[in-house]
Amino acid sequence: MKSFDAQSIARDAALAEAEFATQVGDFISVEFDDDNRIATYLFNADIAGYKGWRWGVTVAKVDEATAPTICDVVVLPGPDSLLAPDHIPYRDRIVPEDITPGVIVPSLLDDTRLVPGASALPQDEDLDATQVFDLGLMRPRVLSIEGRDQASKRWYSSDRGPTTPLAEQAPKPCNSCGFFVPLAGSLRSSFGVCANAIAPDDARVVSVDHGCGAHSEATL
Repeated sequence: MKSFDAQSIARDAALAEAEFATQVGDFISVEFDDDNRIATYLFNADIAGYKGWRWGVTVAKVDEATAPTICDVVVLPGPDSLLAPDHIPYRDRIVPEDITPGVIVPSLLDDTRLVPGASALPQDEDLDATQVFDLGLMRPRVLSIEGRDQASKRWYSSDRGPTTPLAEQAPKPCNSCGFFVPLAGSLRSSFGVCANAIAPDDARVVSVDHGCGAHSEATL
């Protein structure tokens, strides 16, 4: 079947769908299917918040004898249209600054950074009270290997690691400082907390090879 002209029918359908007649702009183009039975007409859409979008009106004509009928009227994005960004789940875009007083971030049962506390038990080994505390077995969940690895990389590459100007010019590393408080568990060999009130990293996690000029054994 040869192609048919239903532009006026398509425009009327778009006008009927639009809130205002001014929202249906100039004709852009028309595309037919292989059998010339279905055509999609495009018109500029002048709608607030939909910059570059078009009205798409699909018209069908069964055969030469029948009149064209409207199948669908939609608003479609054009090549230069303004589109909303892809949705990113809140848990993947939250940053520390978002946690303000009263804000609660729901815990996730499938958080790969955590494992049940019982999973941290060494097999066939009796634990004293200090070991139980260090392993965190009084809590429902503790850090998994993945969670510890993520934290270690994040801390070590931060400004409390060994490659900052402060650390490179320090007289000695943190692990030899009297104000250095080692962490518990498997992170103990790599990180601790600074307890020096005059140090720039007081109360912060630092790597064992970090350092500053407030080392307890610094001498002139």
